[in-house]
Amino acid sequence: ASEPFHRANSSSSFFILVGVPSPGAFPTGLGILFCSGYIITLVGNGVVLLVIGLDNSLRDPTHCFLAMLAVIDVVMVTSVIPKMLSVFWLKSAEIGYMACFLQMFLVHSTTSVESGVLLAMAVDRYVAICHPLRYQAILNRQTIAQIGLAIVVRALLFMVPLTGMVTSLPYCHSRVVPHLYCEHMALVKLACADPRPSRLYSVAGSSLIVGMDMALIAMSYVMILKTVLRKKSCRKAFSTCSCHLCVLLLYYIPGMVSIYAQQFGSSISIHAQVLLADLYLTIPTMLNPIVYSMRTTQIRQAVLKLL
Repeated sequence: ASEPFHRANSSSSFFILVGVPSPGAFPTGLGILFCSGYIITLVGNGVVLLVIGLDNSLRDPTHCFLAMLAVIDVVMVTSVIPKMLSVFWLKSAEIGYMACFLQMFLVHSTTSVESGVLLAMAVDRYVAICHPLRYQAILNRQTIAQIGLAIVVRALLFMVPLTGMVTSLPYCHSRVVPHLYCEHMALVKLACADPRPSRLYSVAGSSLIVGMDMALIAMSYVMILKTVLRKKSCRKAFSTCSCHLCVLLLYYIPGMVSIYAQQFGSSISIHAQVLLADLYLTIPTMLNPIVYSMRTTQIRQAVLKLL
């Protein structure tokens, strides 16, 4: 595993995923845990996409953004968990050079896209509550398509340079990645060149994206609260924000804890950092469809009708 390779661009080049780097880890039990979460994620998000696709009454902007969120969740977990399970159950820890960086690209780009979709959902709630008479005119199909395209382009503009910086590094030290997937920070630590430019770009870019999204989300909710306090007729509409607020908490709190634990948490064990990163990818994607199914009457009724 420690044989040197300077430009790992051949078919024989690979990294080795350690899994959970702890002698006390239980791979079979963890595999069952993550496999169960994966199945729940696929079924939950699949049902949400199915009912939105079949029910013509669920074609409004809110449910379009919810469908985007479901697609992103499926792509995110599918890029990670199948390989994770092969590490746990089949002891297949090797991952090819290009496959590793493709996985890194998918994981980090989908997290950026998901943050953008959550911002779009906050804007949707702002328009619905603060400008209800202009809701359909402002958030028409063309606008929704443009918002979706802008979210994807932003993620690509962030991830393409970062991927180029990481792949151009010479990996002449160990091939062992102390992780369950090809996480950016775990990879650059293996480079024998100075990884600080890519690390700084990653921290600055992710902080800018998340910080900007969180600031705009907070601004939208401040304006929503002002409208609700001023107009009693809008208070019932404010209850529709509860699902979005739950998903925001599920996404941003574990994400920020995981990212900054890996960046600055030198006192946090590698075992804890790896589990935090893995749970950050799986728990929100598993709970998002459950939250919307339980808290949104239209989705719940559509699911019951489908069943």
